[in-house]
Amino acid sequence: MHCFLLLCYTALIMMQLNRKFCVAPMMAYTDCHFRYLLRILSKHSVLYTEMVTAPAIIYGDKNYLLNFSEKEHPVALQLGGSDPDQLVQSAKIGEKWGYDEINLNVGCPSDRVQKGCFGVALMKQADLVAEIFMKMQDAIRIPVTIKTRLGVDEFDSEEFLHHFIKKIYDAGCRVFMMHARKAWLSGLSPKENRDVPPLCYERVYRLKKLFPNCEIIINGGIETLESCEDHLKLVDGVMLGRAICSNPFLLSQVDKIFYGSNKIMTREAALSDYMPYILKTYAQGVSMQKLTRHLIGLYQGQPGARQWRRLLSSDIKDDRQLIRAISRYSSLS
Repeated sequence: MHCFLLLCYTALIMMQLNRKFCVAPMMAYTDCHFRYLLRILSKHSVLYTEMVTAPAIIYGDKNYLLNFSEKEHPVALQLGGSDPDQLVQSAKIGEKWGYDEINLNVGCPSDRVQKGCFGVALMKQADLVAEIFMKMQDAIRIPVTIKTRLGVDEFDSEEFLHHFIKKIYDAGCRVFMMHARKAWLSGLSPKENRDVPPLCYERVYRLKKLFPNCEIIINGGIETLESCEDHLKLVDGVMLGRAICSNPFLLSQVDKIFYGSNKIMTREAALSDYMPYILKTYAQGVSMQKLTRHLIGLYQGQPGARQWRRLLSSDIKDDRQLIRAISRYSSLS
């Protein structure tokens, strides 16, 4: 009876977020400052935080790790860890802070997660992942989702993947973000694990056919909105990462293409909307570099993009220097 109610409840709350287009959780990128800019560019995309470990949330500076603007919604908190009790506690904290979703990282291959036996290493422990999911979802009212890969090390067969997903499915999970690559825990760096293992989108498509009641979001190597449209013919959502980091203005077309919005956003309008946030946050003690580094790719592919990058990469230390740099770019373009 408990499992039946959990499945019904989970199916209901999964409908609250439209994950047709998501921005991936990326360490050193998707902080609250970048997410604020991205929300200016797209009102509907689901945004994900950088991975935060459960112990850091429990014992660390919660305001520093979890604070975000109300304008960022819908926004999901990605957690890392392998201890069920710690993850339950951190999920409760994340819910209390107002996040719309808790996402469990079962895909990161870094040395840090290997030493802690979490991230993609958890793919070798399907029973533990299922236990973690069930306990987290039972403890909070917002949805819990899983981000994972096609396999890890020698465990990369479709049979292994289907068994892994089925275990978590039986625990009640209905939303999976699938990075369409396997990971090697030995021999490849985290950067190499984003490029060297070959992409296999077809396996994600087949997973959707095998689990038609699941919401499958595809991730990995997707660079254009045209390719997103192709993927959406076969899965429920797309998740982009590096493409958004290098060219955040890509998001400006997402609401029109995928959510039916007619609002047109220009780079200049986005910059104008972001400036008050920069000035306010800088006045609160955040360094100018942390605020402006996310703007470097705003003019990617446009005339004068090189000058823009050069100006923002210079030693801008305060708001006056930033305003001068923007004025200088405007006079050059």
